[in-house]
Amino acid sequence: MYSLNDTPNSVIKKIADRHKDLRKSMKISQEEMAKRSGVSLGSLKRFERTGQISLESLLKLAHVLNRLDEFNQVLLEKEDLNDIMNLFSDDVK
Repeated sequence: MYSLNDTPNSVIKKIADRHKDLRKSMKISQEEMAKRSGVSLGSLKRFERTGQISLESLLKLAHVLNRLDEFNQVLLEKEDLNDIMNLFSDDVK
């Protein structure tokens, strides 16, 4: 979970670590993950080591791990929050 003490870099590292843990728990090697996702092995290794990856590649990896819906939920929550904020801003006018 995100906290106020987190920085973008610490969140990136947490995402990379979580991905690696999930991949290993599913007993998928880096080579197999690269093959299944279409992400190059070099990009996958760099991501797991540093957290650096393109959004498209991250989504491809999430898809293989059956976690793509979690990215959709993040966007939906933001939209829902904006809708609520808009409701209250209309009341103030």
